[in-house]
Amino acid sequence: MAEVMLNHLGRGRFHAFSAGSRPTGMVNPFSLEALAEMGIDARDVRSKSWDEFAGTTAEPIDLVITVCDNAAGEPCPIWPGHPLTAHWGVDDPAAAQGNDEAKRAAFRLAAQALRRRVERLLEIPVERLDAAQLRAELRAIGRS
Repeated sequence: MAEVMLNHLGRGRFHAFSAGSRPTGMVNPFSLEALAEMGIDARDVRSKSWDEFAGTTAEPIDLVITVCDNAAGEPCPIWPGHPLTAHWGVDDPAAAQGNDEAKRAAFRLAAQALRRRVERLLEIPVERLDAAQLRAELRAIGRS
C-alpha cells in the first residue's frame, strides 16, 4: 500500500517499490479495496520479492522503509548503494483474523496509518537534508 500511495501522492517526486521476503504472488484484494476507497488506483501493482531489488545488478535504492512489524527483525538483503533505512511499523493487516469485515477494517487502519506517514515524508525537503538529518526525519515518522 505504501508503494502505491507514495507513487500516487508524490506525483513523480519518488519512485517507490514494495517487496517482501515471502511474497504470495498476488496482491491482497483487501489492500486494493482500501486503496480504492482512498481514490488511489492500484490495478497495476504486483507482488514482488525483495530479491528483485538486491544484489549487484539491481538498480540503486535511496531509501528502504520496512513497514510490517513482523518483518522488522528479519535479516534484510544487502541493498546496492547502502541506502538509508527506517522502520515504520504497522500491524500486518494480512494477519487479521475474523470475517471479511474484520479483515477490511484491518486493511483500512493500516492504509490510514501508512497514508499519514507517506504524507509526512512528502512534507520533508529531502533534497536539502544530509543523510543524518534525513535518517532522523524518517525514523521520527516511524515513531509517530
